[in-house]
Amino acid sequence: MPVATAQSPWYKHLWPWILIGVLTCSVTLSLTMVTIAVNNPDNLVNDNYYEAGKGINRSLDRELLAQTLRLRASLHLDELTGEAALRLTGNSRPRTLELNLISPTQPQKDRKIILIQSNPEPDRYIGQLTDKVEGRRFVELLGVENGQTWRLFEEEQISHDKDLALGDEAIQGAEDLRK
Repeated sequence: MPVATAQSPWYKHLWPWILIGVLTCSVTLSLTMVTIAVNNPDNLVNDNYYEAGKGINRSLDRELLAQTLRLRASLHLDELTGEAALRLTGNSRPRTLELNLISPTQPQKDRKIILIQSNPEPDRYIGQLTDKVEGRRFVELLGVENGQTWRLFEEEQISHDKDLALGDEAIQGAEDLRK
C-alpha cells in the first residue's frame, strides 16, 4: 500500500510558472502587435478603385505618347552637389520637366524635382535634390508636347554611382499595344 506524502503547494513547482510565463509573453506580444497596427495604419489601400482604374488608362496614354515620340532619358544624380542632370533624346524638347522619385512604401520619402532645360544644350535638363535619395524607387519623368503630357515611368534601384536609363523597357500593362 502506498504511503501518503505531503504535497507542496502549486506555486512551489516549476511547471506552473513556465506555463504562466508562456501565456504572459504571448498576451504581451499580442497587445504590442495590436498597438503597432493601430498606430501605424497601412496607407497603401485606395478607397476609390474606379478613379484609380481611370488613372491607369491615362498613364498608359501618356506612356504610349512618349513611345510615339521615341523618348529616352539618361539620369545622373550627383551625391556631392545634389544635382540631377538628365539627357533627353527623342522628338520633344519642353522647357521644363517634372521628375518624381516615388518610394513604393513610404510616401514621406517621395521627391519631386523640377528640371530646367539648359540654354547651351537643349537636350540637357538640370534640377536640384534637397537630400540624398537611394534605394528602390519608381522613377517618373513628365513633360508636355503640343498640349499633351507624356510620361516615362520605370522602377529603378537608385544609387549615386550609376546613371539611370528611362524609356528602355517595355510599358507595363501595354505589352500588346507595343508598336
